[in-house]
Amino acid sequence: MDIRQTVLAQAQAAKGAARKLAVLSSAVKDNALLQMADAIEKNSEEILSANKKDVEAGTQKQLTKAMIDRLTLNQGRIAGMAQSLREIAGQPDPVGSMDRMWKRPNGLEIGRLRVPLGVIAIIYEARPNVTSDAAGLCLKAGNAVILRGGSEAIHSNLAIGGIIQDALLKSGVPRESVQLIPVADRQAVNELLTLREYIDVVIPRGGEALIRAVTEKSTIPVIQHYKGVCHTYVDDEADLDMASRIVMNAKVQRPGVCNAMETLLVHRNIAAEFLPPMIARLREAGVEIRGCPATKKLVPDVIAATEDDWYAEYLDLILAVRVVDGLDGAIDHINQYGSQHSDAIVTQDYSRSRRFLREVDSAAVYVNASTRFTDGGIFGLGAEIGISTQKLHARGPMGAEDLTTTKYIIFGDGQIRE
Repeated sequence: MDIRQTVLAQAQAAKGAARKLAVLSSAVKDNALLQMADAIEKNSEEILSANKKDVEAGTQKQLTKAMIDRLTLNQGRIAGMAQSLREIAGQPDPVGSMDRMWKRPNGLEIGRLRVPLGVIAIIYEARPNVTSDAAGLCLKAGNAVILRGGSEAIHSNLAIGGIIQDALLKSGVPRESVQLIPVADRQAVNELLTLREYIDVVIPRGGEALIRAVTEKSTIPVIQHYKGVCHTYVDDEADLDMASRIVMNAKVQRPGVCNAMETLLVHRNIAAEFLPPMIARLREAGVEIRGCPATKKLVPDVIAATEDDWYAEYLDLILAVRVVDGLDGAIDHINQYGSQHSDAIVTQDYSRSRRFLREVDSAAVYVNASTRFTDGGIFGLGAEIGISTQKLHARGPMGAEDLTTTKYIIFGDGQIRE
């Protein structure tokens, strides 16, 4: 197989499909999404059989528990994939909506109309559900998509992609609207990143190394879905029972995902009361604690945290703990060491909560809730392409509307510029 020619042919076909998708009616797109959802459920055994191959290979390669968890599908997760597609179908179509319209003194009427981005390339690691989520969101927004999943999930992704393409064909939507690169060779990614003539934007979704590599090599604009170094700050005005529940959920409920808490910050005034029982609960759940000197003074047998721990995205049952002097110390720590993903404060103090919301520079900032909620489905977007941690062109969980751009439309009755 000539990898360059294969990828080039896919990009050219996607460009052609994108022109057709851009003018499809909402009804046609929504019907295709519902057909995709039905097909995924109907062919669940085929998907599970393919996924079993990937999980067995990943286990033999000694992938981390977090990676295996992301890779593994079951009937519940497949049902969730189908439900996400149905939710996307039920949402308003962003294409063709007007952001606003105004009239100038010379009589020109000017508006901003939402239009598709065009062709989107998505490069992601071992999460097969991304295949269906990305396909659904791109279709809703009128975009063609080229998917390149990780080698760890290649059997799962190809099975899901084939089922989606068959559903598209039956729905009267170009099959080339959703394409998967059929090889695991990294050369395919390198070739993809040079095709600026055909691809409008690249979205990498995965670990730090993947995102850095794509950003450095791409000749195409990149929307970065960077790592999640998420924090929870427990203030001295917090309800400590509430804080304990939030901390446990943010760290333990699913530690291998990007919105899980990686660092716990605790106000010095309540550290002696809060930390020893909190650490005991976390340890019962299998969490390894790495603490600052003040934390070690309260719980001497915790591992001493290093400077690297404050930057770490563990994606595992490991937690860095730091005692801070107050709100200023917490905000300074988060803005220095965080990844601008998701951060939370637990407090009953209104002014402090508002300061935290205003001054923490992250895509999602919480008051008295777990960072685990940062998710397109939970936010009501149906699904997400990922969680953007940069500021252009979108930030936070990206749904269908974030996969559109705008163009100006101008209505006149003969005006000329003097």
